[in-house]
Amino acid sequence: MIIVKFVVSNISAYMVQLFKFTAQLEGLSFLALLANMLVLKPFYFTLYKSVLFPLGMAHGFLFIGYVALAILIKKSQEWNFKTLLIVLLASLLPFATFFVEKKFLKNV
Repeated sequence: MIIVKFVVSNISAYMVQLFKFTAQLEGLSFLALLANMLVLKPFYFTLYKSVLFPLGMAHGFLFIGYVALAILIKKSQEWNFKTLLIVLLASLLPFATFFVEKKFLKNV
């Protein structure tokens, strides 16, 4: 029983660290997409088009990972439904994933 608790707590700590890393990468990929749209599109349209697919695909995978990991670590972080909703909505706003990573995961 003690071994099972130890393994579960280590997996939980690993998942939280993975969530923190994913939150940072998801935020950066979102900002990269915005920069691509606002800076490259008006001036370098061909470069914009060539960068859009890889950036969009990476951001999509990171977004799905962010949402899945947030749901998985909800119990270990003792988040209520309101906190989980805030964490999930943060994935839709620029810079908000950085806020989540600092505010809700500061004890990790």
